[in-house]
Amino acid sequence: MERFEIEIFPFNVQDMAADARGPAVRSAVVEATGEIGASGHPRYAGEGVVADIDPGSRTVEAITIDGAEIEDGWSARITPRES
Repeated sequence: MERFEIEIFPFNVQDMAADARGPAVRSAVVEATGEIGASGHPRYAGEGVVADIDPGSRTVEAITIDGAEIEDGWSARITPRES
């Protein structure tokens, strides 16, 4: 089953210099549910997080955490693959 680790940040990476960014405030491992989300991408869920993810680009297209949308200005990213 396909899975991803998502990290949630209280900022958008485009809005802050790398040296000003802090660590993720939450992370979750999500697994494919077999459903397609409202964004048209596959839906993944786990640990209170539900996300529509484009597996090709590894982009989070939509996300809720504990049933709520993330706050404006926050971002969700897929943890980079280890080499």
